[in-house]
Formats: sequence, C-alpha cells, structure tokens
Amino acid sequence: MTFRVHVRVLPRAGLLDPQGQAVEHALTALGFEEAGAVRIGRAIELDVTAGSREEAVARARQMCDKLLANPVTEDYLLDVESA
Repeated sequence: MTFRVHVRVLPRAGLLDPQGQAVEHALTALGFEEAGAVRIGRAIELDVTAGSREEAVARARQMCDKLLANPVTEDYLLDVESA
C-alpha cells in the first residue's frame, strides 16, 4: 500500500527563530498587529510504500530522525493518509 506522508518541521519551542521574528516585525510594520509568535518551518510531502499505516508512520519517523529534521533544534509533526 502507498501512504501519503505530510511532515511539518518547526524550530523547537523556546529556541531562537530569527526568520519568524523578522516576519513578525514585518507583519506589525504592515499593520497586522494581531499577528504574534510567528515561527517559520518547512513542509515536506512524500509517498511511502508500506504494509500498514503503522509501518508507514514508523518509516516516516525514521526518515525525520535521520534526515528531514534536526533532532537537536527542530520538532516535527506527521500526518499519514492513504494515497
């Protein structure tokens, strides 16, 4: 079976996010004072072939731990659905 994996990678809470701060300041300067706590990350989508959803999740976690996310400075969220 093929599963569509959506990975969202963000800086760990509490760590400095210079991109997020720059965007937050720019939004404020443009009149969007209601925007706050901006964090910049990245989104990754990929197809994973696996025997079950649980296996696809496990493989996706391995991919994130080894390559897609820096385990020291970033957290990730996974969403796995049937393709």
